[in-house]
Amino acid sequence: MTLTLPLRRLSPLLQVPVVITLFWLAVAFAGPFIAPCLPGEVVSSTVFAPISAQHLLGTDYLGRDVLTRLLYGTSSTVLLCAAATVLACTAGAFLGMMAALQQGMTDTLLSRFMDGVISIPSLLSGLVAVATFGSSVPVLVLAMACIYMPGSYRTCRMLALSIVQKDFILAARMRGEKTGYLVVREILPNMTGPVLTDVGLRFIYAVRLLSNLSFLGVGLQPPQTDLGSLTRENLLGLVYGAPAVIAPALAIACLTVGLNLALDGKGRRQ
Repeated sequence: MTLTLPLRRLSPLLQVPVVITLFWLAVAFAGPFIAPCLPGEVVSSTVFAPISAQHLLGTDYLGRDVLTRLLYGTSSTVLLCAAATVLACTAGAFLGMMAALQQGMTDTLLSRFMDGVISIPSLLSGLVAVATFGSSVPVLVLAMACIYMPGSYRTCRMLALSIVQKDFILAARMRGEKTGYLVVREILPNMTGPVLTDVGLRFIYAVRLLSNLSFLGVGLQPPQTDLGSLTRENLLGLVYGAPAVIAPALAIACLTVGLNLALDGKGRRQ
């Protein structure tokens, strides 16, 4: 009831992507608890088996249950990308608001540094980070956070620059308020909507980057799995039209496109 009423207030074109996004988020959090098998368990002697009552999405190249691995892979993808997005947007927003408040040399140095980082292609930056520090979970999360922090910085700085010129900011400064107070109580509440939209976009970028790295074989390493590695390891299944390679690719598309359409519809309503 509490979920149905808010959805009814949305336009029909917006309801579909929102439902798709919520579905995949629910899969990410509940997937490991409802998976029928263990992710590494070989459950069939037939590889790339078709859909059946025993295996709803067939089996993979080793005879493992695809549904189980898809549930675990979705959970890994969403949680890792969510952690990287939170780190990137938190740091980017804080630095962006600080630069807008301080301006002068602080603003110039931070902005030129962020411009330099953002000019490097994200996939290239990810490959360099993995080649240098390895492909462990902390490295992947920190690498994605550093890659997408400059974009968040630029967005938040632009929003904050238009706010710091307002009279209520001048009044707060005249009262002697500190920078932390101005950031948390005056600036951030006035740009929450655009910042949340930017967070959603950074999450989409992070999913794309992690999937690309894993598809190239330098992302999450076995026995861990994510949607990109599921697609890569079952590429041979394309010859047989196996669900093992189609299902994770569709999951990536549905998650990213659904969230993108939801954010686009939200932006148009605003």
